Amino acid sequence: MKCSVYIATSVDGFIAKPDGNVDWLHTAGNLEADMGTEDMGFKAFMDSVDCMVMGRKCMEMISSMNLTPDQWFYGDMRIVVLSNTLSEAPDNLKGKVEMYSGDVSNLVDTLEKEGFKHAYIDGGKTIQSFINLQLIDEIILTRIPILLGEGIPLFGKTFKNIKLEKAEAGAFPNDFVQVKYSLNYE
Repeated sequence: MKCSVYIATSVDGFIAKPDGNVDWLHTAGNLEADMGTEDMGFKAFMDSVDCMVMGRKCMEMISSMNLTPDQWFYGDMRIVVLSNTLSEAPDNLKGKVEMYSGDVSNLVDTLEKEGFKHAYIDGGKTIQSFINLQLIDEIILTRIPILLGEGIPLFGKTFKNIKLEKAEAGAFPNDFVQVKYSLNYE
């Protein structure tokens, strides 16, 4: 099964402020830019995936948004939330996500055996663990034009050097820059 990351960071590599806040995602960049129908490839990416694996903190951030059914951008996609501390989803996400505690490689194998072909992996620690298990095939990274100075980094310690290859890059009218890489673990 292909596992992909689609995520945004500040230019200095943070996915959130130290307290987990991501409000800067909506205030950085050229807010006056005419984006037209440009969504920076998110819809095409979402159309390419058939399941999602996210971390508990990512789920809690989504839960705190209290999205209406019209705002829920995951449709009826199967979403698995990794957590060693929670066994039940928050009330507003019940029926939309399922909790999982266990071996990540086994989860990926199970999803693949169930017929899933392409997983969206989200959440800082979840992405880091998938990278260290050599399970991420591609990363689509959007750099938001802001320096936070501190926060929660996207990347942590890796067990070895990992080559990023086959770069594709683009810039958008709002001054966001996006790079797509394939990962080579050899």
